[in-house]
Amino acid sequence: MSEWSKGFWAMIAVCVTWGLSPIFYRALAGVPTAEVLAHRTLWSLLLFLVVLGIQGRLGDLRAALTGRHWRRIGLAALTVSTNWGLFIWAVQSGHVVQSSLGYYIFPLAAVLAGVLLFGESLTRMQGLAVALAALAVALLTWGLGVAPWISLGLAGSFVLYGIAKKALPLGPVLSVAAEVALLAPLALAWLVPQALGLMPAPLAQPLGFGADLPVSLLLVASGAVTAVPLILFSYAARRVGMATLGLMFYLNPTLQFLCAVLLFGEAFTGWHMAAFAMIWAALAIYSAAALWQSRRGLPLANG
Repeated sequence: MSEWSKGFWAMIAVCVTWGLSPIFYRALAGVPTAEVLAHRTLWSLLLFLVVLGIQGRLGDLRAALTGRHWRRIGLAALTVSTNWGLFIWAVQSGHVVQSSLGYYIFPLAAVLAGVLLFGESLTRMQGLAVALAALAVALLTWGLGVAPWISLGLAGSFVLYGIAKKALPLGPVLSVAAEVALLAPLALAWLVPQALGLMPAPLAQPLGFGADLPVSLLLVASGAVTAVPLILFSYAARRVGMATLGLMFYLNPTLQFLCAVLLFGEAFTGWHMAAFAMIWAALAIYSAAALWQSRRGLPLANG
């Protein structure tokens, strides 16, 4: 198997894991979102420490946390934890249609942020794609009588995460390990008082080992569900072009959407159908423009 093929299938594994993750987090619907997020942080940190230890890079992690970039790492940690928490809450609350829409919107929102914040330029086709996506959100807001705040929150927090990461001279695995390391004290501050019985914790599974063994095992597994796709993404990014990775990313929200409609039976109205059709059209236009640029060797608008 060629290196490109290895990267391609690694990215497929990433997108399938992310796309089917609503099934995993729906199984934890009885556990408070903050508690799931705390376990996800701690167990993913443990896995990252093992990986970095095997690679002999624990010193790099220490340097990242004590170096001059720790504030930017902290900002990235704050935005990614907001994104994770909102996603978990959306799944547990039956809003997976909205979460899938958010991750469809994200690439187009990132393009807009690049134009507004970094002076990047758009082709006419890319501008049309962004405008069509904005029109889709406006249509859905008007049709449902309320803005898709979950979708916008997920897309916006992920864009802010990308902005925070833009100037970080760290690889994906090391940077995320540093982020969860900064979040770990907050996670412990939430879980340890529960473990010591200092605060009520209905259905709590202190540090992953409580009375309900299946739930405890799922909470422990949340570390792998978080860390393994990020490690695979880092592997894929070194072997597959960014334009290809960008196109493959859409498999994630597509699988989320199918989970919402086919497995969870969430409502999908005519307004949703119209808005999603416009978003899909916008992504098709943007992807075609991105492929054209990459083949001509031009810089992509989202850097």
